[in-house]
Amino acid sequence: MIAKLTGRIDAQVEDGVIIDVNGVGYLVACSSRTLSALPGAGEVVSLMTEFVVREDRFQLFGFRDGIERDWFRVLQTVQGVGAKVALAILSVLSTDELARAVAAQDRTMLSRAAGVGPKLAQRIVNELKDRAPAGGSGLGVFAAVAAAAAPPAGTPAADAVSALVNLGYRPAEASGAVAAAARRLGDDTDLQKLITAGLRELAK
Repeated sequence: MIAKLTGRIDAQVEDGVIIDVNGVGYLVACSSRTLSALPGAGEVVSLMTEFVVREDRFQLFGFRDGIERDWFRVLQTVQGVGAKVALAILSVLSTDELARAVAAQDRTMLSRAAGVGPKLAQRIVNELKDRAPAGGSGLGVFAAVAAAAAPPAGTPAADAVSALVNLGYRPAEASGAVAAAARRLGDDTDLQKLITAGLRELAK
């Protein structure tokens, strides 16, 4: 298994980069975030890698660090998420943003990625809430992230979250739904409209 590559950038191609390692060119697929952070042609770069073997092809994926690679791995444990979709998610969300989205049960953030619809986004946040990768963007920060995502006490958003929790929804689910509703309707939306919109979000 190829776990890391260090070499000179030969060229950037669509969705990836060719890295020259002692005269051998490795084609490495990367998220757009990783690609944008790479230096120019001829510069030395080191990437953590994941070698994926399928019936019809072998493919090498590259990541800026181990946390991004770990998220790539754990995302693919969710049914419906393959390497292409996992890379699409990591292209639109940083690992911190991904951890925040899962902790807050915010499927709207995940739906920004190509190939991720509302149902798949909901499955991702449901299945990964207890299985985030270890490290700086993993389970150790989930409680803090969830707390930061909660609306300030005494606001209509906080009251809407409380109302949804009283209806039987988990706090993280309720917070994510109300946050999505508030972004769509505006922060000054009244309580009843937030509750109604939050229920609609949860029903998607």
